[in-house]
This record gives sequence, C-alpha cells and structure tokens, in this order.
Amino acid sequence: MKKMMTLAALLLASSSLAACGNNQANTNSAANETIEVVSREDGSGTRGAFNDIVGILEKSNGKEIDHTVKTAIIQNNTEGVISSVSGNTAAVGYVSLGSLNDKVKALDVEGVKASSETVLDGEYKLQRPFNIVWSNELSELGQDFISYIHSEKGQKVVTDNKFVEAKTSKVPYNGGSKSGKLLIVGSTSVVPLMEKLVEAYQKENPGVVIDITANGSSAGITAAQEKTADIGMVSRELTPEESKTLKHDSIALDGIALIVNKANKRDTIGMTDIKDIFTGKVSQWGDLGQQ
Repeated sequence: MKKMMTLAALLLASSSLAACGNNQANTNSAANETIEVVSREDGSGTRGAFNDIVGILEKSNGKEIDHTVKTAIIQNNTEGVISSVSGNTAAVGYVSLGSLNDKVKALDVEGVKASSETVLDGEYKLQRPFNIVWSNELSELGQDFISYIHSEKGQKVVTDNKFVEAKTSKVPYNGGSKSGKLLIVGSTSVVPLMEKLVEAYQKENPGVVIDITANGSSAGITAAQEKTADIGMVSRELTPEESKTLKHDSIALDGIALIVNKANKRDTIGMTDIKDIFTGKVSQWGDLGQQ
C-alpha cells in the first residue's frame, strides 16, 4: 500500500514539473516567434514617410532603393495592416496615429509614447505631414474649401480627431453658402481626417457635394497634375519635382504608430531595431534588444 502511494506521489510530482515546464515554454514562446512584417504598398505615402524616417530607403546612383524585407506582407490600406497585425501574434506594422484603434497595441519608440503632444513637440520621431496638392487652375470653390481647412474652425476639426494642427494662427472662416462639386483623391491615411473636414465644411455650405476617393498618395499627385481631381491628398513630403508642378500645403501633422498584436509583451522599441526588423536583418522577436 505504501509503495502504491509513493508511486502515485512520484507520478503526480512528475506531471506537475512537466506542466510547469510547458507553462514556462508558453510564456517564452513569443520571444522565439518569427517576426511577420506588415508593410504598405508601393506608392503609399505612409510607406514612403516611414521608410524615409527609419532609413529603409537608400540612395544609389541617383535612385532610391527600398530595402523592405522581401517576405513582408503587403497591404493596400490602413485597415488591412490593422487586420493583419490584430490576427497574428508575431506581426508588426505601421499606421497613421489618427487611425490607431484598440484592436492592436502601439509600441513606444525610444521610450516615447505616440501622441498628439509628442508629435507637436517633436519628441516622437515617427511623424510626417498630411499634405494637400492642387493645380494653378483650382476653382473658386476648391480655394474656399482650402481656406476653411486652414481656418480656426478647420484646424479645430484636426485637433478634435487626434491629429496635430498644421496652422497655429487663428484665422476665421468668412465663407458660407457655396454650391458646386469637388473631387478629392489620394492617401488612404488622410481620408479619415478629410471626411471629417468635408462633413464640417458642408454644414457651412450645404449646397456643396464633395466626393473622396482613397487610392494612395501617388495617385493623388497624379490626379492633381492631370486635373482629374480638384485636390490630391498626400501623406508624405513632396519631392522637388512634384513641388514644381503643384501647389501644396500641410493640413495637419501626424504620427506613424508602430503596431503589434495585443498579446505581444513588448512595450517599447528603438529606431535601430525598427530598421533591422523591416529590412530583415532581425527575424526573431527574441533577437531584439531588451526593453
């Protein structure tokens, strides 16, 4: 009887040790996962700004070479990036700060939280302007809409939607009662803010119809150049060549949030680690520097 009790006790102890070992393995499994990089498509203003800031773009013989890791999952819009990251515990991606939601977790960068305040004071390093572009032949209605964006009312819409105002001067909007139609085309990252600006503008001018098409910053540039749209949306700095052919101005400042799955235990990351991840130099979460 005593031998049977002793054997049972040994078996129970062995089972407990195995369970503890498995639990420890599960706790550390995230660190051993292969990083799944999620990036945006070529022509995306967010990708262009992110790659430029992080150092993923390299100039050689007058050309820019994009060193984004070839195994990266490419998404054509912000929603696609968030969906990929929220559904994969090993994934990492980037989105506009204004589009960040509770489906994913934003990492601090160099110990700095992404927020309107840290973008405004320059402490948060991943930031870029939201630009609009237009031709010399922009209609009076188009010019009035731009005036509204830069007015005190327009910039309040910017700050109310978690972006940073581009114009600190308090210029009143003196328009109203306009009518007509505008077409605005371009960056998917700018669209959420542009929709809010259009909604507020139409309350002042109920006779105005404004259609918005989200198809990328490069498409916004092209549409404005070819005059197939009244205004283009661009979520990056313009190139010198683009600036020569179009008028442009910033309507807001935006942070680029580096996002991971909510199950990821990491809270902060350095700029060097970000570059190493997105160029493929580091492929395992456990190989990154300590938090």
